[in-house]
This record gives sequence, structure tokens and C-alpha cells, in this order.
Amino acid sequence: MEQVATDTEELSLAERAYRAIRDRLVMLEIRPGAPINEEQLGQALGVGRTPVREALKRLQYERLITTYPRRGTFATEVNITDLAHISEVRQELEPLAAAQAARRATAGDRANLTALRRELGTAGAPGRDAAELMHLDLQVHRAIYTATRNPYLEDTLVRYDNLATRIWCLFVDRLSDMAGHVEEHGPLIEAIVSGDADTAARLARSHVEGFEQAIREAI
Repeated sequence: MEQVATDTEELSLAERAYRAIRDRLVMLEIRPGAPINEEQLGQALGVGRTPVREALKRLQYERLITTYPRRGTFATEVNITDLAHISEVRQELEPLAAAQAARRATAGDRANLTALRRELGTAGAPGRDAAELMHLDLQVHRAIYTATRNPYLEDTLVRYDNLATRIWCLFVDRLSDMAGHVEEHGPLIEAIVSGDADTAARLARSHVEGFEQAIREAI
């Protein structure tokens, strides 16, 4: 019999399930088009079906899974034609986020970003595989979004960054300088930590434009 959890515990389990399933979808550990099995996911994560179902509701809204009547639920396909639409949004919102992070970051945000800046120094070291670099890239982006102190902007950008990362994962074997792309965040973090909003915005826009160009060259 499944243990009955309190509302607080259930929320915590649902959040844990959401983050774990989300990142598996983003990193293509759950392949595009693959069926989503609630029971198997619950067993793998050590949670019941209710938290998994709550997580899947959010992930459908975020376009990471798709449900078809009488067929079931599947990981969303990665469609390269979405790149232009995703980049169009990110080119406007990423500079805004970087500028607001430079203006609003707390001492804790700046300490977290500084620690990530140090880790970026090892991005090009031998032995760093693609998955590690992409996880680091996600950490940096999410830390910047958190530092905006605007939960609506943060939620929106996390969603679009997740979709962009799925495209990146699909073409990672064809990208020539992945470490260099990740290391580009160094000057951006420095601008945010120092409170230079204009420079942060400019670097953020350049980073998004460079990402789209790199993907198009890899296709």
C-alpha cells in the first residue's frame, strides 16, 4: 500500500519528481518521442504515482511532453524549425535578465555566481565530457535567472533555456567548440557580479546569437 503523505510532503515529492524528470527530458536521457511510463518513473525516482502525475502536468505545459488521446504520453520531439522561434524570445529576454541580475542580485546570488565562475575555468580541461558541460551551462543560466529576483521572468527563461538545451543536445556531436561556448559565460558572470547591467545585457545577447549560429552551422 502506498504511504499517505501530508500536503507538504506531497508538494515536496512532486517538486522533486518534476525537476528530475524535467532534466532527463532536457538532457535527452529520455529520448525525443519516447513513451512516458508513470509507474516506471515513480519506481526510478522512489516516489508514488501522484507526484509523477503532478510533475507531468507541468512538463506538458512546458512543451517537454505531449499527450495523445488513446495513445499515451511521449517526450516531445525536438524540431529544429523551433530554433528561430526560441531564439527570437531569448534574444529579447536574456539581455533583460542579465541586466536585472546585475542590478538586483543578492549577496548570496553573487557568491553562487562567483563559485560558478571558478568552475567555468575548468570547462576546457581534459576529461570534461559533453554532459558535464551542459549541466554546467544549465546551472549558470538558472543562477542568472534566479538573480533577477523576478519569478515570472525566471520561470519563462528556464522554460525557453530548457527547449534550447534539447536542441543543443541533439547536435552536440557536431559542435566544434562546446567548451568555448560554456566558457563564454565567464565575462557575463563578472559583469553581473560587478553590477554592470549594460555590459551584462550586451554579452547575454551575443551569447544567444552565437548559440543559434553554432547550431545552424552544425545542421
